[in-house]
Amino acid sequence: MDAVTSFDPVAEHERTRAAFGAVLPRLARLLREVPDMDAPSGVPVWTVGDVGAHLTGAYFAYAAGFTDEPMDWDGIVPQGDGPLGERIAAVNALSVDLLGREERARLHEVVTERGETFLRVTDGLAPDTPVAAPWLGRERTIPLSAATGLMLSESLVHGLDMARGARRPWPIAPDEAGLVIGQSMPTMMPLALDRVKARGVRIGFDLVIKGGPRLAVVVDDGTATVTRDAPPRAYDCRITAAPVAFLLVSFRRTPIWKAMARGGLRAGGRRPWLATRLGELIATP
Repeated sequence: MDAVTSFDPVAEHERTRAAFGAVLPRLARLLREVPDMDAPSGVPVWTVGDVGAHLTGAYFAYAAGFTDEPMDWDGIVPQGDGPLGERIAAVNALSVDLLGREERARLHEVVTERGETFLRVTDGLAPDTPVAAPWLGRERTIPLSAATGLMLSESLVHGLDMARGARRPWPIAPDEAGLVIGQSMPTMMPLALDRVKARGVRIGFDLVIKGGPRLAVVVDDGTATVTRDAPPRAYDCRITAAPVAFLLVSFRRTPIWKAMARGGLRAGGRRPWLATRLGELIATP
């Protein structure tokens, strides 16, 4: 059996905050250099400007619980607690229209302002501080560490979407991707489980991120748990992945077959053919 590793949640949270802060000027520069905000982006039906507007909405939403400008979610968040994908899709559809024409004209400034606001209002708070996230479910909260990881993932992945539309480079560093995976996915993967598809399914995945976190992902008859640095146990399938490859596969920006062909993902263990089931059972909205 492999030895159990450990991590410092406070130090990793601070590294994630620093990575998020560092990506904000990159986003601002990208948005300043985009020749056509109406160009198609890497997100179907969204323009480059739409993606930028969505980003500002995400930053504002996660900071809202700590500011004097709380959101009135009643007209935005779907009623009830339906599937996560449906809730996220409904909120995303509205998010691109929350900025007026003047704010759209200075999108690079708004992205910076709202991203820096999130960092400012959460500065000094413990990683396990609850953050209201009603778009994930009524009365739902997630740890600040996960929210910060999500801010970094939104920035990296949607930065790539805008860069693809603008035909600009957008490198993602392995350390950045590893922080997203370690900070946000233990919280978000169980929420994103397709409970219908997972009914009657029992699979244990050992997810090993090269140079990054190691996650035990266990699907058990319609539920899922994700544990960092879990004690050694027998798994059905081990997935060894480069952090950037796994991030882009998880967010449907790279097909899994292409990541495998390039050596970014490798399956092993007793039942390696189950590797593709992970993306089928846990869908990224």
